[in-house]
Amino acid sequence: MSEGQKEFKIATGDRAILPEGTRLVPIYIMGKRYMVPETLTIQKATEYAGYQFIRACGCRGGICGACGTVYRILGDYHLHFGLACQTVVQENMYLTQVPFFPANRAVYNIEETSATAESIMKLYPEVMKCVACNTCTKACPMDIEVMEYVNAAMRGDLAKVARLSFDCIQCGLCSSRCPAQIQHFHLAQMCRRLYARYKVPQAEHLQNRVGEINEHKYDTLLLDLVGSDHDTLRKLYVDREMEPQDSVGWEPQDKTKL
Repeated sequence: MSEGQKEFKIATGDRAILPEGTRLVPIYIMGKRYMVPETLTIQKATEYAGYQFIRACGCRGGICGACGTVYRILGDYHLHFGLACQTVVQENMYLTQVPFFPANRAVYNIEETSATAESIMKLYPEVMKCVACNTCTKACPMDIEVMEYVNAAMRGDLAKVARLSFDCIQCGLCSSRCPAQIQHFHLAQMCRRLYARYKVPQAEHLQNRVGEINEHKYDTLLLDLVGSDHDTLRKLYVDREMEPQDSVGWEPQDKTKL
């Protein structure tokens, strides 16, 4: 182990594995300089620097959107955006986290709200102020075409909004950059709810299956699974028949458990 490596501290909890020869690089957290291993994510580097997350730290897997981060690199005037749990630190990175962005969230009763452009305009009238600057898309750490789904919302195309915004993690970085003060992520969530409530066909087979579960049809099967050992469960999982994506009317060859 080299002399430099002896200085490394390992973050507790989510343990960081440092490759041999890892360099320490300077980053700036809220303006203060810290030397951190170059291989760490922003989140782990922040903990390495001595901070303890109370907020702005959720799933650590790029799903929850709690660790939205804004940063600049010394000498580069561009603002960059990312998730602290997914973005690796860079030398001379100036960063701050945005765990919450104060965005207006419309209150509505979905049973009394139609799946139309008129409903969207009534609840989120600022949508019509979009100037098509595309800063929302550039700020999205999930590479979502935010401006595209905003345009679709204006037309009442809820299917397109739902499809384009499906990976939204509600971090709010899009709204933080919008000159029109649009609340993109709340708008998209409402569109997805309306689309699922009024546009997507109801799954009759799901209702039938819930009825069978309530009639205890699968109790014996579940008890067998609970009593199985690790190797048996692994084999069942590996050998299972998988439904092809976008299939219609698919059924497994083994129908003994239906």
